[in-house]
Amino acid sequence: MMERLREGANSIWVKIILSLIILSFVFAGVGSYLASGNEQVAAKVNDKEISQREFEQAYQNQRNQMQQRLGDYFSTLMGNPEYVQQFRKSVLDRMVNDELIEQRATELGLGVSDAQVKQAIIEMPAFQVDGVFNNEQYNLTLRRAGISPEQFAESIRKDMLRQQFLSALQSSDFALNNEVDELRKLESQERVVRTLKLNLADFTNKVTVTDEEAKAYYDENKNQFTRPAQVKVSYIELSGKNLVNNIKITDQEAETYYNEHKSKYSTAEKRQVSHILVKGDSDASKAKAEALLAELKGGANFADVAKKSSDDTFSAKDGGKLDWFGKGVMDPAFEEAAFSLAKPGDMSGLVKSSFGYHIILLDGIEEPKVKPFAEVKASIIAELQEQQVAEQFYKLQSKLAETAFESPDSLDAAAEAVKAKVVTTGFISLQDEKGVLADQKVQEALQSPEVHDDGMNSDVIEIAPEHVVVVRVDDSREEAVLPFADVEAKVKTLLAQQKGEKQATEKADAIIAALREGKSDVVAKDGLSFSGDQTVTRSGPDANVARVAFTLPKPKDGKVSYGMARDNNGNVEIIALDKVVNVKPSADEVNSQFATQVENMFAQQDLAATLETLRESAKVTYPMLDKPAQ
Repeated sequence: MMERLREGANSIWVKIILSLIILSFVFAGVGSYLASGNEQVAAKVNDKEISQREFEQAYQNQRNQMQQRLGDYFSTLMGNPEYVQQFRKSVLDRMVNDELIEQRATELGLGVSDAQVKQAIIEMPAFQVDGVFNNEQYNLTLRRAGISPEQFAESIRKDMLRQQFLSALQSSDFALNNEVDELRKLESQERVVRTLKLNLADFTNKVTVTDEEAKAYYDENKNQFTRPAQVKVSYIELSGKNLVNNIKITDQEAETYYNEHKSKYSTAEKRQVSHILVKGDSDASKAKAEALLAELKGGANFADVAKKSSDDTFSAKDGGKLDWFGKGVMDPAFEEAAFSLAKPGDMSGLVKSSFGYHIILLDGIEEPKVKPFAEVKASIIAELQEQQVAEQFYKLQSKLAETAFESPDSLDAAAEAVKAKVVTTGFISLQDEKGVLADQKVQEALQSPEVHDDGMNSDVIEIAPEHVVVVRVDDSREEAVLPFADVEAKVKTLLAQQKGEKQATEKADAIIAALREGKSDVVAKDGLSFSGDQTVTRSGPDANVARVAFTLPKPKDGKVSYGMARDNNGNVEIIALDKVVNVKPSADEVNSQFATQVENMFAQQDLAATLETLRESAKVTYPMLDKPAQ
């Protein structure tokens, strides 16, 4: 078990997971390594605290992902305070689970070396250019996210430690043939259903919510109707992108630069050679190579000898000829010998490389060529623009920093100094902000005592290279319960929704009960009707219908099974299951695929059991769980 745990850090499974989490780190930030020590605590796992800031950051990240997946229905869900509270709890539970796993992995003596962390980072596509790790891209990406390389490496180390533990759980499970066969049968099963939809709007439009009911609900659930702490913000934003259009580079300037830097626009020398290889470094290999060299010096045709005697079978069939290559491609010893030959037709002596002994014949030389000005003119102009943008930007940045510091009570002087405008907001909640004000460093500045409480300008904050901002808080107000008059309409809409859902559910229950008693006319009496037959699989086409259909008992003796589901808009659907169809799996389905599914299922069960055990033995508290959702 311990060996599997330690090997887990190098498994393909772990690397795949790491490649998937990279974007969430880069764009959501690594809050756990930036939080200050005096923050409020959202949860505590044994002696480890999860800060409120970390939680809100993870919550907003998950919230944004859900919004992208669900679209307009997301607003409906988030309008339900109970759902929001459950959602927030699920995010915090996942963070607690991660911490429990990390602590358990540490107890087991697991660890991730610096070399493993480095290799994982090198293999991440986000840091690669043309499939190769690029240090400049790496540093640029982290700078834009506001993360230092040390912080990022430590976050990766912690995730690799957790995944090492999880990988061992997965690798310890295996599937028996009968389990695989059973899964294949269940996966391929189809169910024939009919559906009857009860539109939620038909019920909510008919319900009545009195003023007394609304006020009573408000009084009992005031924490659902809070206004979060808010601030009014002013800021000045500087971006290099906005300077580009003001910078013009003439053709003469570009050509002058070209003439002064021609080496930048030259192609490297390339060579083409033929070679004969004798593999190995033994005395016998060397003797064979010397014999071939003597044969060539005696007048033998190089191509004929290569075809007959070279151990490089790929080039031997072409007389030993290789493709054109430049420096930095071949084995160093081979390259040095090839580039030391003076002219085509020259032949080397024996050349020892890591592959064995070579004899090299120079076939051709492609001299370095300078690209014509017309070919590189556009790139030169862009490069010169970049240089001038950088120069102007950093001059403006310095002036902004100086003036904002000298006049700390207002941004007007700083705006005048850099010819920029001051952007102002109304009262806003920082957790819901996007764009510049969503940046973690900006939010930290807005909550700092100097800016939030004392009304000072912030320091210059770098959002990304050549993109900075200075912020100030013009006014602030604490979290407060909104007056009933401000939320009365919202309360009544919420209660109407709840009443409508209850009535729709009761109506569906009554219809299902009557149908089970054989009263088939109950549907027509209400002017309703079932759809035609629909064949559903476990994946759809309607996931909500399929999920319920596959939980219903198989119809017996022609007796239909009934169930109830809700669609993504809250409408109730009555499901009639008429038939279960066992479909033979297609011939191209491979058992190993299903074996993997079974093993993954077992691994999930093992993980759930492990987490339950860890929670029972750990001290887990949620100091801020009841804080009203924002």
